[in-house]
Amino acid sequence: MGVAVSDPLFLTAQGLEIIERKSENKLRRTLARIEELIEEYQVGTIVLGFPKHMNNTVGERAEKSQALKETLERRTGCKVVLWDERLTSVLANRTLMEEKVRREKRGQYVDMLAAVFILQGYLDAMKEKEKDGEAAVYPF
Repeated sequence: MGVAVSDPLFLTAQGLEIIERKSENKLRRTLARIEELIEEYQVGTIVLGFPKHMNNTVGERAEKSQALKETLERRTGCKVVLWDERLTSVLANRTLMEEKVRREKRGQYVDMLAAVFILQGYLDAMKEKEKDGEAAVYPF
């Protein structure tokens, strides 16, 4: 699971780390690490990738993200926003190829870079809402 955080002004997203899970169904350590990061970075809103199908339907992976959203809200007390993550891994891979990162190293960074693209998309959308006079929900 890639993790990114925003700068204090909510302008840019920076990759932080990748939280490794031994099994997809084992979340205890993952949740504990997320709680540590929330405290360390004073997070109020979590932006969670929502893996919809390209035709905009919700499949099994997206349903698991919805369940994780509920778990995170319950455990952390933070607001959790599901954010469309379609093509972020493709974009992350392309970016790493353009930066000439070797194929065997790319896998280490794809999830974290995809998390950066997801968070940056959210931050940019909040800036647009603000520009249009709408109330933006920043991760306070």
